[in-house]
Amino acid sequence: MAETVFTPSLEGMKHVKAENGVILTKPFLEVCKQILPVLDKFGAAMAIVKSDIGGNITRLENKYSSDPSKYEHLYSMIQEEVQNKTAKGSSSCTNGLLWLTRAMDFLVELFRNLLEHPDWTMSQACTDSYTKTLKKFHGWLASSSFTVESFTL
Repeated sequence: MAETVFTPSLEGMKHVKAENGVILTKPFLEVCKQILPVLDKFGAAMAIVKSDIGGNITRLENKYSSDPSKYEHLYSMIQEEVQNKTAKGSSSCTNGLLWLTRAMDFLVELFRNLLEHPDWTMSQACTDSYTKTLKKFHGWLASSSFTVESFTL
């Protein structure tokens, strides 16, 4: 199989889960970081998405780095925040992980659209992907901003 920009991520996915199926923090974040250079290829069109993803990765990495053995498993960060009743805070790792996975869902849908609809413009692919993945989580203002941004791609 030919190597693509996705090959490192696909290889990294093999190491994200421990034998018992638990997600390992460091390998998970390393796989997530693999998408950042891919987003650079899209130029300014993906700058906001890249910034959001990078910020959420950094938030989770900082927590992990504070005690790697304690936070070896991704759920341990979340579990701690839930127990401390800080999970719903906007700067929580729980919130960061939530938005990181939502952004990844958006990107998977975007890449699927680009592959399955080569006749679509980037704006069409982004708008469809956004509608299917992120729109339901954004208020009117964020949704409107995305629409304006996506038409300038």
